[in-house]
Amino acid sequence: MKTKDLALIALFAALVAAGAFIRIPIPVVPFTLQFLFTTLAGLLLGGRRGAISVLCYVLIGLAGLPIFSEGGGIFYVLHPTFGYLIGFIIGAFVTGVIAGKKDNPSLWRLLLACFAGLAVVYACGMIYYYFICNFYTGSPIGVGALFLYCFVLAVPGDIFLCILSAILAKKLYPILIKIGVKAARETK
Repeated sequence: MKTKDLALIALFAALVAAGAFIRIPIPVVPFTLQFLFTTLAGLLLGGRRGAISVLCYVLIGLAGLPIFSEGGGIFYVLHPTFGYLIGFIIGAFVTGVIAGKKDNPSLWRLLLACFAGLAVVYACGMIYYYFICNFYTGSPIGVGALFLYCFVLAVPGDIFLCILSAILAKKLYPILIKIGVKAARETK
């Protein structure tokens, strides 16, 4: 990896950390901007570098820095929402791979990439949440309640963030190309 790649990976890891603390007050479900920055990491850095940036964020949080939305430390893996963090890593990769199929992806391709990443994040998050609640914390949750609280109430904001990510990425691609960053395509 080049120094420029490392700097961008570190930048997006920091943006994801900042996004955890940018809260938009919505009743019942906490809404942060983590998903916006993890999606942009995939779109702008590509699948591999985007996933590495989110992985760095997660590893720093697990090392003990309180950069997750509700703290940090190794025992955060037992937190019901840790699955969403796993989903962010995989989602950034999927988003970057889909967007990176073209040198200058269309807005529709970027939207498709964002929604594919969103599906991955919610699948990982909801499955993990279900298993942690039902088999570890002793506070069982049914599939209906899980779907309501972990999807129906949360997804509208993330759909908006998908649209915003795609628009921002489309606007930022020309700037990245000018400064010599291979936007969505992986560099060899």
